[in-house]
Amino acid sequence: MLQRLFRTGDDKALAIIRITLGAVMFAHGAQKAFGWFGGYGFAATMRFFEQMHIPALLGFLAIAAEFCGGLGLLLGFLGRVAAFGIAVNMLVAVLQVHWANGFFMNWSGQQKGEGFEYHLLVLAITGAIMIKGSGAWSVDRALTRE
Repeated sequence: MLQRLFRTGDDKALAIIRITLGAVMFAHGAQKAFGWFGGYGFAATMRFFEQMHIPALLGFLAIAAEFCGGLGLLLGFLGRVAAFGIAVNMLVAVLQVHWANGFFMNWSGQQKGEGFEYHLLVLAITGAIMIKGSGAWSVDRALTRE
């Protein structure tokens, strides 16, 4: 079973999208967890989730999915698991927050909030990683190479 989670090819294009998504999600998770990159940190993020009526456990899991999942994707370690956590996080964000704001991001500041186009792109990327694995330059690849 574990071998199936690690198994991946030497796909360099997949590695590029994995590493890029990993960097983006790691930065978002680090903002929420530690206040890095201009973020508010763990306590303030948890208060924000509470104001949005998101249970504390789900808020914690969202932070963990972004930070740990981003790190997992950067390293290509358990890429399928990391991608799954991020995909669930994005699905919940769309259904709980962004769906009501429509498709498009709020580029002009005219909408009530952000749409879900970004989340849809992340879901497509995580889907590819869950299907194909971490690709080239990954811990998963190093662990399964024969």
